[in-house]
Order: sequence, then structure tokens, then C-alpha cells
Amino acid sequence: MRGLGDHLSIGERIAFYRKRRGYTQEVLAGLVGRSTDWLAKAETGRRKPPRIDMLAELARILRVPLGDLLGQTLLVEDEKHQDDVPAVRDALMSPRRLSRLLFGPESDVQLPTPAPAAVRVEHAWNDYQGGRLGSVIAALPALLQTAQELEDRAGRRGEDRRDCWAVSARAHHLAATTLAKVGESDVSWLAAERAMRAADESDNPLVLASAARSGTHALLANGRYEAAMELGNTTATWLASQVAESDPSALSLLGMIHLRAAVAAARHQDRPTATRLLDRAEELADDLGSDENYWQTGFGPTNVILHRLSIELDLDNVSYVVENGRINVDHMPQERSVSHRIDYSRALSLAGHGDEAFTELRNAERTAPQLVRNNPRVRETVRDLIKQSPVSGGSRSSEVFAMAQRCRAVQ
Repeated sequence: MRGLGDHLSIGERIAFYRKRRGYTQEVLAGLVGRSTDWLAKAETGRRKPPRIDMLAELARILRVPLGDLLGQTLLVEDEKHQDDVPAVRDALMSPRRLSRLLFGPESDVQLPTPAPAAVRVEHAWNDYQGGRLGSVIAALPALLQTAQELEDRAGRRGEDRRDCWAVSARAHHLAATTLAKVGESDVSWLAAERAMRAADESDNPLVLASAARSGTHALLANGRYEAAMELGNTTATWLASQVAESDPSALSLLGMIHLRAAVAAARHQDRPTATRLLDRAEELADDLGSDENYWQTGFGPTNVILHRLSIELDLDNVSYVVENGRINVDHMPQERSVSHRIDYSRALSLAGHGDEAFTELRNAERTAPQLVRNNPRVRETVRDLIKQSPVSGGSRSSEVFAMAQRCRAVQ
């Protein structure tokens, strides 16, 4: 992992990096426009952690990645030990990727064709939506190597060059989204940039719109909320002029772009913009008519509701999430349903409903353990639940502590 152990709270991380930078509490509090008392309470856990926009500002001033304050992990671990993120890094940072003119395709390599590669990429996308992040991490090095070879094939100007670029875009999009999910925000941006470059070459507006989602994921993971809003808004404007409004794939991609931009707006504490974008996504979901999964978007009326709840949580409207968060998500892709259960459990915990919060987390962990155990919001929640548990212990206390150990929220 980067920097510190995952057992530290967000406040303890802020204190560590503040001291490493040589700032007093008074100095750092002044730089973010808060009182010394506010920062002291945040560092010691006597108040809830700062909002995500404030954490992004603290990360900028302390000159550390946002993930270092959140406590995001580097590696995904499961029972098969599919945790080789370094191999994904190696695949993205191979010197052969720097210049096709200098290196060119290896003469003794038989270059792949796009159709079989596309099947492998979409299978990995299914693993991602199913919460099987370890399987995705294990598959990505070979998929990225294939993507590079497809780009070499495209350089020969064959009839399938656009398909080659499209498959490369999808592979790099998957890499960017997965890396952002496991806290590799810097390399996520590299993968997103390559996804969009390949999408440009594919000359397919849907491929480009899909790849733009990877850009918003990477920017959000890096705390660059204004840039994520700009990318989302620019993509939405461009896509709307490129495709037929009745195309369900276009509706789904356009809707997800609005939702990602709405998340960025909320984390920037811009409620009016977030609300406007949510309303626009809701109109598109109504036009689509049902929950679908075109281009692995999981877009539809339910996904809009889930994003609205997540955005209200980012805007500190905990009571709204508690009152409206109990909805049926069993039919949604597991990545989305588990993300909602994590948000809902966080809201329940903040509202003092510890038993209900733990039930949601336990159900989420049973569905997709990797998504739960590698989520920084889960670690903060289980630490809060430990504080809320009776001092004398009991069955729930021991279960919460066991989950905290699985999530590396405690030593």
C-alpha cells in the first residue's frame, strides 16, 4: 500500500501527512479556511471525517494523492491471491508503448484479430460488474498486451483497423475503471488517456463516449472534480449531436455521463449542478424505460436513484439516504448493488443505526467480498460501528471486529 497502514483513520492520516509536511494544526487549518479546533477534532476522530471536497483540498495542500488520505489499497486480495496490480502497471508502462515508430511490431509476432479479443474483454467486463476484481486484475496484463498488438495491427491500415482501436479502447477503459476502484488513481489516469486516444481512432461515437467514462472515473479518483465535470459536460454535448436519440445504447451512455458529472458536481459541493444533471439522467432513463446494461452501464431508473442517494451522502444529507435508501437492488449488476449497500450502511452508521448498518455491510460482503474489503468508506464505517458497540462486547461486537480485521480497518 502507499504510505500508511489501512488500520489508520482518515483523521490519523491527515495528522501524519501534516506533520511530515511540517505544518502545525494552525497553519494547515488556515490554508483550508477552517479553525484549528475543527482540524484537531477531525484528526482525533472527535468529529466525523471531512467531506470529500475538503479531503481533496487537504490532499492538494499536503501534496499527496487523495487515496492516501482515504486509505485506498494498492492490491486486491482474494482466496486465489489474484493481486498482481504491479503486472498491470508493467503492461501499461512497457517502453514499447512509448513509440510505435521506434519499436514497431515485433516481426515474429502474429498479431491478433479484433473479434476474439473483444470477446475476452467483454468477459472481463462481466467479471468487473460481478465484483470479481481479482479475476479482472489477473486478466488485465494479457488483455493490455493484446490491445497493444491490435493497435500495431491497426497501423497497417487494414479493413478492421477501426475494430482494433475499439477493442483497445474497451480494454484500457476496463483497466482505468478497475485501477480507480482499487486505489491506483495515478495509473488509472494513464489507462484512461490511452482508452480515449484509442477511441478517437476508432471513429465510433459510442466507443468514445464509453471511454470518456473511464476519464471521469480517473479524475474523480484523483480528486479533480471540476475537470471531471468539464469532461462529462463536453462528452454529453458532443454525443447528443452524434447519435440518434432513440438508440438505447446512446441513451445509456449519455445517461451515465450525466451521472458521473453529477457525482463530480456533488463532490465539488455544487448542489444545483448535481441536481440538474441528475434530472437530465432521469429523463433519459424514462426514455429508456427500464433497467438495462448496454455497454456495461447498468443504466436505467434504478441506477439514477442509486446515484441520487450516493450524491446526497456526498452532500451530507444523511437523513435523506436513511429515509430513502431501502430499495431493491438485487436485479442490478453486483458492482452497483454493493456500492449502494456500502453507501446506505454508511448513512445508517452516521445516523446511529449500528445494527442495520452492519446488516447491510454483511450482506454486501457476502455478495462481493472484494468490493467491500477494499473500500475505504467501509473501513471508516466499521471503525464507527466498533465505537458504537457496547463496551462489554457481545456477538455483534465480535462480528464487527472480525469484519474490521478482514477489511484491514484495525490491526
